[in-house]
Amino acid sequence: MHKNLVIVESPAKAKTIEGFLGDGYVVTSSMGHVRDLEKKDFGIDIENNYQPRYKVSSDKKKIVTELKKLAKEAETVWLASDEDREGEAIAWHLKEVLKLKDDKIKRIVFHEITKDAITRAVENPRDIDQHLVNAQQARRVLDRIVGFEVSPVLWKKVKPSLSAGRVQSVAVRLIVEREREIRNFNSETWFRVNGYFLVSDEKGNTTELKAELSKRFKTRDEANDFLEKCKTADFKVSDVVKKPGKRSPAQPFTTSTLQQEASRKLGFSVSQTMAVAQRLYESGKITYMRTDSVNLSGLAINTSKQKITELHGENYVKIRKFKNKSKGAQEAHEAIRPTYMENQTVDGSSQEQRLYELIWKRTIASQMADAILERTNVTIDVSNATEKFQATGEVIVFDGFLKVYIESTDDENTNGSGQSLIPPVHVNDPLEMTSVISTQRFSQRPPRFTEASLVKRLEELGIGRPSTYAPTITTVQNRNYVVKEERPGVERNYNVLTLKDGKIKEEEKTEITGAEKNKLFPTDIGIVVNDFLMDNFDEIMDYNFTANVEKEFDDIADGKRVWNEMIDKFYQPFHGKVEHALENAERSKGERILGVDPKTGKQVSVKIGRYGPLAQLGETSQEEDTEKPQFSSLRTGQHIETITLEEALDLFKLPRELGEYEDKKVTVAIGRFGPYVRHDNKFVSLGKEDDPYSVKLDRAIELIEAKREKDRKAVIKIFDEDAELQVLNGRWGPYIKHKKKNYKIPKTTKAEELTYDDCIKIIESAPEPKNRRGRKK
Repeated sequence: MHKNLVIVESPAKAKTIEGFLGDGYVVTSSMGHVRDLEKKDFGIDIENNYQPRYKVSSDKKKIVTELKKLAKEAETVWLASDEDREGEAIAWHLKEVLKLKDDKIKRIVFHEITKDAITRAVENPRDIDQHLVNAQQARRVLDRIVGFEVSPVLWKKVKPSLSAGRVQSVAVRLIVEREREIRNFNSETWFRVNGYFLVSDEKGNTTELKAELSKRFKTRDEANDFLEKCKTADFKVSDVVKKPGKRSPAQPFTTSTLQQEASRKLGFSVSQTMAVAQRLYESGKITYMRTDSVNLSGLAINTSKQKITELHGENYVKIRKFKNKSKGAQEAHEAIRPTYMENQTVDGSSQEQRLYELIWKRTIASQMADAILERTNVTIDVSNATEKFQATGEVIVFDGFLKVYIESTDDENTNGSGQSLIPPVHVNDPLEMTSVISTQRFSQRPPRFTEASLVKRLEELGIGRPSTYAPTITTVQNRNYVVKEERPGVERNYNVLTLKDGKIKEEEKTEITGAEKNKLFPTDIGIVVNDFLMDNFDEIMDYNFTANVEKEFDDIADGKRVWNEMIDKFYQPFHGKVEHALENAERSKGERILGVDPKTGKQVSVKIGRYGPLAQLGETSQEEDTEKPQFSSLRTGQHIETITLEEALDLFKLPRELGEYEDKKVTVAIGRFGPYVRHDNKFVSLGKEDDPYSVKLDRAIELIEAKREKDRKAVIKIFDEDAELQVLNGRWGPYIKHKKKNYKIPKTTKAEELTYDDCIKIIESAPEPKNRRGRKK
């Protein structure tokens, strides 16, 4: 009999823990799913070229049986799943499925994969915390109730294959509401005035001082009047105020702040951040990456102090103990930090190195001294006007933590730290004006969400927990409710008035505004689903309800609430709403009537169709002799809520006949896979730069000939013995095509030298294709 059986979640954990428990087996398992363990959701993970000491069967039906056998042979079963609620639930599921008795189980947790952490965990095992298990059970059951009950309503009332979720639907609501704010936003304009003045120092050197007028003018005429006054005005310094200031470092990373900062500084998506952090954790380089805690252990603080002293000196050290403000913080004991603070860098991929460096800098900075600043405000009087110019500057007296790290911001209207140096001036100093410039500006619409700013908003509202942010954002994009993309800006004209050398010059300039990069946009189907849910399931779409549910899960985790009573209280009224919606809710396609086609007199409308948003010309009728309506998919960038009648009518101009080529018609149209040219029953895709509504015949012929040339080059060899046998050039190199099947050519074989017999041998020796169908997720 073996003394120990250890079950962990990752190969990295297995490699680390193996050496501490003596004789026994260490089994790694992919335990991300905690439901239906006896059926198919419990699998063994032997990735990363790590073979566990015991390799269980790849046949999932035998896994539980084999684990039961191992558990029976062991004196002690160590359950070493993660320390959060999901990990606790996994440990409980294992206990139940393997029918383990309490006296045979030792539950151990550690938030870093190091010798010391694992040794402490082994020396201090505990029982499975049933309250944490119940909290996870409640979350899982409630989320499935919402998803399983509401999704079929969407299938019947909106469109097949849709889904709803307690957190994902609320996230979509945030994005939809922000989009409508932007669409309804009316920009206001004003004129901002900046003055530029020469300042001489004691040595006679001159420096330019920039100051902004305290008042903004609503119209061009008001701004021009002020510049007229400045022609004859005298300018002098009326006040100089210097104030000491300081800046303190940000707290160590939690899951959400890491996701936000990695997005801003490294350009990582939320799911990418979590995947890279997972690899760093499993390789023992950082602590557990799903946490709400900002606390640092004494060891981390002391080693940080040593490193700061070594690099920058003792005056840069300031020990801080951060405390959690959120009551609902989950069970992890520390913030995300490097396992060994003395390691500034680590080996690994470029992404791993960059994310580690970010975590290291943030952690080190949190234990460094404040930055000491001197802020200067200068007021400049205008002799013949009541308005005053203001100049502000900031000088770093002692850089402190800024030597290592500066936190980024989501605010699109800020420009770095805003630091500037004010030249030496004194009260009553006269100033020589070099120019005064008045620039027309516009109020900024609300910013669209990035993945990072959406996480921040969800956290502010108390919606979700560290383990839910990344999957929520991934889900809403996979469901095509939300898209993350770049959109070009539009040109905007603005006026600039410049006073220089006693003359006012007016210019009209152009700028690009509204450009978006990696922003989240709701799709038409996302908007329609959101509106249907808001009309029929207002409770689950309410921000306060979703946040309160999270608090109830926390109460269950603390043992203050009974989980099934909480579920029952929710389910009874909720199920009634589901039944009511199925019977009484109107079918929603997001239909919007745009008007009437002036040529045919037919109604023009837009709505959600089977394959997405479309325009319809004519009305649907059950009568057989009625002319059927025409349909056309909306173009990229067109949306049901904003498309105009004229834009919709343009969609019905396709297919468009361009002329003839080689005595055969050439037409252009838009299909399921985009715009294309059709000629001689062959199809050629248009380029990204080609507009199907304006492309000419000569361009279509160019595309047809380019496609023919490409096809000619693709054929390396054909054979008289079999017309269906070809050697072709493909995207990934030469291959053999025979009877609609493709076959790889060995790398050492020259494709152009293959004979017919050679090809037949390759085909006959090719392995049977693997079944690519897998379990649906």
